[in-house]
Amino acid sequence: MAVVLLAATLLAYGPALRGGLLWDDEGHVTKPELRSLAGLGRIWFQLGATQQYYPVLHTAFWIEHRLWGDATLGYHLLNVLLHVTSACLVALILRRLAVPGAWLAAWVFALHPVAVESVAWIAEQKNTLSTVFYLLATLAYLHFDEQRRRTAPRRRGWSWYLLALGAFVLALLSKSVTVTLPAALLVVLWWRHGRLEWKRDIRPLVPWFALGLAMGLLTTWVERRLIGAEGAEFNLSLLARALLAGRVVWFYLGKLVWPADLIFIYPRWNVSTAAAWQYLPPAGVVALLAGLWWLRSRMRGPLARAAAAGLAAALFFIGSLFPALGFFNAFPFIYSFVADHFQYLASLGLIALAAGAWGRAWSAGTPRLVLRRGILALAAGGVISTLGVLTWRQSRMYRDLPTLYRVTIERNPGCWMAEFNLANLYFSNGRLRDAIPYYELALVARPDYSEAHNNLGNVWRALGRRDLARANYEAALRLDPANAGAWVNLGIVSYEAGGKEEAERDYEAALRLQPDLRPAHLYLGNLLREEGRLAAAIPHFERALRLQPDDAVTQVSLADALEATGRPGEAVAHYEASLGLQPDQPDTEDSLGIALAESGRLGDAMAHFERALQLRPGFPEAQNNFGSALMQAGRFADAMAHFAAALQLKPDYPEARENLRLARERAAGLR
Repeated sequence: MAVVLLAATLLAYGPALRGGLLWDDEGHVTKPELRSLAGLGRIWFQLGATQQYYPVLHTAFWIEHRLWGDATLGYHLLNVLLHVTSACLVALILRRLAVPGAWLAAWVFALHPVAVESVAWIAEQKNTLSTVFYLLATLAYLHFDEQRRRTAPRRRGWSWYLLALGAFVLALLSKSVTVTLPAALLVVLWWRHGRLEWKRDIRPLVPWFALGLAMGLLTTWVERRLIGAEGAEFNLSLLARALLAGRVVWFYLGKLVWPADLIFIYPRWNVSTAAAWQYLPPAGVVALLAGLWWLRSRMRGPLARAAAAGLAAALFFIGSLFPALGFFNAFPFIYSFVADHFQYLASLGLIALAAGAWGRAWSAGTPRLVLRRGILALAAGGVISTLGVLTWRQSRMYRDLPTLYRVTIERNPGCWMAEFNLANLYFSNGRLRDAIPYYELALVARPDYSEAHNNLGNVWRALGRRDLARANYEAALRLDPANAGAWVNLGIVSYEAGGKEEAERDYEAALRLQPDLRPAHLYLGNLLREEGRLAAAIPHFERALRLQPDDAVTQVSLADALEATGRPGEAVAHYEASLGLQPDQPDTEDSLGIALAESGRLGDAMAHFERALQLRPGFPEAQNNFGSALMQAGRFADAMAHFAAALQLKPDYPEARENLRLARERAAGLR
């Protein structure tokens, strides 16, 4: 069954399997600076090294990058495999709980289109991986609970408890939404046994709640401080968040029951405590839970059992959604309060309930058994087939980034985030004219979007329209005076228009706002160097290098400034570092030769001049510099040959002509 399920799921996800990197995938696929063993240590022990502190997830990505590098097929196949593994674990758990229809639940979960966002999006391996650990922990804990109820006091299955706890920790360190597991286990135990006891049921899970609380607080802090989930967009009162939570629950229930019009980014709702109708969804949630509780306690027989199962499924669904209901800030709330991947785990409760109802109908020993089972089989087959087709169709939008954004905009007109990101994609691919209308659409949907004005200014600057670029940079700064990037770009436009003093003020304004803004240090350093203020330029190049040591161009800029201030020995180290990062650069080889010659290392200097000429034979400056080093070493005949070669390449080269005259005079003096 597992093999058949895997084959069916691979078929349903076929359009997405060769899809590229999407959205924030680049922030999850291991970055170059984290691909070493030291980088693996940073993943575990340095907050901010990865987008979120999920070290088990990023260790998995680290291993995957070792196996197949940047090839996205491997990541997609693994995501599908993890998803199907979870589906099979669901079947095993339901069978252990004696819930009929266990494999139907597995098929529905594996092929339901609300899971596409989690499975087809590489970054959401946090969902597929954490759910595997979550379900393994559940299965192990159920073993533990059963052994405690059946065996002698000294043999109570504590090895299963430790195994379950270990899997829970791995789940937490893959995605913190799994903090809901201990509460979910209590719901399952209550449903299974009819009541909860402190010593037997609650006390063993106290450490789990403590671990979950710690991880939840850490994730909340990371979301606010490192990812940026704070500000005006998140300023909702507690009442407004409660209204939002009720609406979110019904939204996810609707998409699970009727998975139509699924979108990567849904419209962001306006939450208003003054709108009377917005109190209805949370009131409906409370009424539903109260009604199920009343039915469970007042009814007898199958109806009571059905009400208890419904209540357990509803509590699991709502409880698993709790981290995403709006009570805690999450960065995606800036553009939408809901997303399909938020209900990946929560959907299991209602899927199990529906499959269980189907299974009980299948098992019921009533007249016309064959006919009833035939109808049930056709119904199950129809549901599974329909879900598979819907998943296949939904997978197509994840085959590449432009398709994802275009389909999102088509289904959610006015989605400023998708419009802005599609414009950025066009801009980065050199399709400048195509980017303009999408930046403008984003600004129509969100007129106060400073960054859209800033990026639109970059497009106009690239097209040579400095007037429109300046207008957009200034608009960006009116909306957000703390937009350091816009200050840098305004400085670039001012510099290109000849306003060096204004450009210097703009760069300095950017650095006051963001002292570690590397582009501002680079542009300001280059401006100061051009004006001959080398001593002031050097600290900016040094700061830029501390922020990114592996930038060959900055290494050269700093080396040039050091050499020009009479510090050739220090310049040599930076030229060499630049060539180590970016070999076979004739200009850098020539500059290194000059610095070595000025340091008295003529032999080394000649080797680099020779290398520069090998890389670029028609390089008159290198010929002249090589000749100068040879003349300094007393090899006048060889020097004259290089000066002559320089003049042949560049007849109006006064320095080479003067050097040739000096070499002839000194050669004649020797004779």
